[in-house]
Amino acid sequence: MSGAVCGLAEDMDRQIVKAVCDEDTMSCTRMGMSDLPDEILLCILRHVPVCDLLMNVANVCHKLHTLCHDKTLLTNVNLSEEYQAEDVLVRQVLKQLANHVQSLSLNGCYWLSGSTLDILARCRGVTDLDVTGCRFTPPRLSRLLSSLSMLKSLAFDVTADFNSLLLTSEAVDTLSRLSELRQTLFTPSYGVVPCCAQLRKLMLQFDIPDVTREGVGVCCQLMVGQSSVPHYQQLEEFTARLAPGEVNQTLLLLYLAVFSVHVPKRLRVFLVSIPGPNPARWPAAPSLAQSLGQHGDLVALQLPRSWLDSLSLKRALEGNSPKHLSFSRCPALWPQVFQSLLDGGVRDATELISLNLSGINHVPYSECRSVEDQLVAGTMRQLAVGCSNLQHLNLMHTHYHHGNSPGLDEGTHLCASLAKLGHLHSLTLPACALSDGLNTNHISTHNTPPSPLFQGLKKVPRVGIQNYNPDSESSLSGDSTSGLTLLLAGCPLLETFELIGPGFASTLPRLEPCTRASVEPRGMCAWARGVGDAHIAALGALPRLHRLTLAGLPGVLRGTGLVQMAKQCRDLRVLSLANLGSLKIMNYTPALLDMLKHCTQLQELRLEQPYLNANASFFEALSCCSRLQRVCLISRSGTFDPSAVETFMERCCHVIMCHIFMGGTLVACRTLEKALLDRFSAGRSALSVAIYPLQHEDLPSVIRDIPLTLLDRITLFQSHVAQPPHLSPL
Repeated sequence: MSGAVCGLAEDMDRQIVKAVCDEDTMSCTRMGMSDLPDEILLCILRHVPVCDLLMNVANVCHKLHTLCHDKTLLTNVNLSEEYQAEDVLVRQVLKQLANHVQSLSLNGCYWLSGSTLDILARCRGVTDLDVTGCRFTPPRLSRLLSSLSMLKSLAFDVTADFNSLLLTSEAVDTLSRLSELRQTLFTPSYGVVPCCAQLRKLMLQFDIPDVTREGVGVCCQLMVGQSSVPHYQQLEEFTARLAPGEVNQTLLLLYLAVFSVHVPKRLRVFLVSIPGPNPARWPAAPSLAQSLGQHGDLVALQLPRSWLDSLSLKRALEGNSPKHLSFSRCPALWPQVFQSLLDGGVRDATELISLNLSGINHVPYSECRSVEDQLVAGTMRQLAVGCSNLQHLNLMHTHYHHGNSPGLDEGTHLCASLAKLGHLHSLTLPACALSDGLNTNHISTHNTPPSPLFQGLKKVPRVGIQNYNPDSESSLSGDSTSGLTLLLAGCPLLETFELIGPGFASTLPRLEPCTRASVEPRGMCAWARGVGDAHIAALGALPRLHRLTLAGLPGVLRGTGLVQMAKQCRDLRVLSLANLGSLKIMNYTPALLDMLKHCTQLQELRLEQPYLNANASFFEALSCCSRLQRVCLISRSGTFDPSAVETFMERCCHVIMCHIFMGGTLVACRTLEKALLDRFSAGRSALSVAIYPLQHEDLPSVIRDIPLTLLDRITLFQSHVAQPPHLSPL
């Protein structure tokens, strides 16, 4: 029984006492929880997971049994994060839901067996079904679709054994009535798109490797015929998210082939995310942009850098009031972007909710960066005034150097401009944006090239950053946070904050090729070194902070700011730390252990550091995070204690994902992985364990076998903010 159910049962046993005191008689009346109005009880029960609701709470008393089966609680059901629910329990729940549920999500329920999924056929009233990540064979999928005649929205995976010819006529009839489809493609295929003639929304995720496990190249040749090519007559929304690989780009162009002939008249959302610096060109992009600009009802737009030019972008935005815009890694477009948003290029800029400008002014590090290539505080201030309702902003891989901006005073700091965005819920910034530019002596000394006479003879002096001491003045430490303080005071609603250094590149192999090709080498921006522990401690001023990412910050040495932040942000749930301080030695280990003891609400932890020592002390501190569900440790030269890992897994009974990619031998890793699976799989149906040496040649195959929903959890550094909810690009 979950914590929520235990608390509810205890309340029923104790009988909540409410004293209703009269001023004259001072009499008191006792009121139990069962005496509360049904409307209040239903509001409480909405926060109870559906498995506990039907299998536990409903058995407390007759009144709760009736309320738990109320249609308002059972119409829309989400089992996506019911990680503790095993097959038997889910089968019982689905049988009770069969006559009530209309919208059902099993997204990411990779552990459920085929016999459990067969029960979905009884839910004949379902109109919205999400089975992404579930193990469906083509015959099982066909039987399911044949029984769900009222289905309007479907999300599923297209695996290697998929064959549309195995679909029955009843299944094809169901697909022909679909208005919304989301496909995750693991093999080159059109999936069921050719069968869906009435589609209004199409969401695609391409995750196809270029090479099979046997080393054979994947061919992307599809039969092109009148019956197989999608036509999208009614299409209003098209989104595509690609993993790295040429096959994925080729397949995407096949899906978009019809756009070169006819762009759907009702199209108002077009989002395409292609990782890497050089996506393949699409000749139909200018005609698409012109078509989007003609109707004046564009809602969301995202195109790869090589698909648009300034003129096409101007045509697409002119006369529209978009809500979501993304121009990630499009440096050639950034003047037109600001001109359209600030000078009346769009009809109403206040409608904009999310804006992704990641790498918008990024000049490759091999070229000379000038002041004109940096963000201008004045321009960002105009953007904040014009787009006053912005809730999500991504400025990753951009640059702002306050001290290098001529004519600017402290009141015109970039952070002061961003502070005017009072509705922000999520924000991603480059590390140099927080620097106040006060350490000019340090930076100029660090950047001044040595005399040729001493090159190769004189040892470069080591310049350190003083640790943050909460009892000392920031001016004494040379680590001013005045800009950040202004930002935090103006944006109290921030729930997600990402601070990423310009030279950070994760060592996770799945995204390493495209990531390293699009970012700078570590240390190219010396201004990022001015961001230290004082800045992290200042984040404690965000009371609603739930998700925090800190990556590639060489100025964070001892990590004392982490402790101060954790003491204030008591509701922190997702934490991602990578490459803080020196890469040769992990100096902030004591502060990290102290910080973990305060993270009582933490559910996800991703820690990446070259020399991580995951010993008994580390896992003992991590055990204080009693609500932890996912742990991912990445360390190319790190070590771990197998017995400490087992003890940690025993103490934290909610952990369903334990991924450790470190140094060590393959035998030691496989031994620990087997021990964890043998010991804890029986009580945790959703348990996913992956322990592998980072240097091993088979690691890409191991990553490929991890369920995609969990893999997304361990690649948090690709920035999930500033995107519409249904698309978080890699």
